[in-house]
Amino acid sequence: MSFDTRNGTRGARQPTANPLLKLGNRLMMRRARKSDSTTAGMRLLVLTTIGKKTGEPRSSPLAWFPGDDGTWLVVASAGGAAKNPAWYYNLAAHPDRVTIELGGETIPVVAEQLHGEARARAWATIVSSAANFGSYEKKTDREIPVIQLTRA
Repeated sequence: MSFDTRNGTRGARQPTANPLLKLGNRLMMRRARKSDSTTAGMRLLVLTTIGKKTGEPRSSPLAWFPGDDGTWLVVASAGGAAKNPAWYYNLAAHPDRVTIELGGETIPVVAEQLHGEARARAWATIVSSAANFGSYEKKTDREIPVIQLTRA
């Protein structure tokens, strides 16, 4: 399936790359890499993509949710911002050059954006376990992408 979610016209303010945010992301990535970590009750993984423009590895700490058949689901919510997060475009450019790190393990995965009924089922599961994701959807007019990561 294609990565085809366009940016919206309204949404929450996307966080800027300030030093405090970078420090928080580094700390979350360190925790997620070493153990089966949770933050604010959510499971974390480190998603490493290949930059669409730079070709360089880019890592982001993300909440994840269990998908079907041992897959992982991640959400390109950007907190309900009008624009998709940068990692979404990196996945779109290189969906087969992705790894996740969790529990001390690095796992090569293939990324696929869910659409239609598959997305609706996954979204319902995500919102039932993390209600804040439902609030993100109300802040923006874009459909928030749900990405399934499958072991390569």
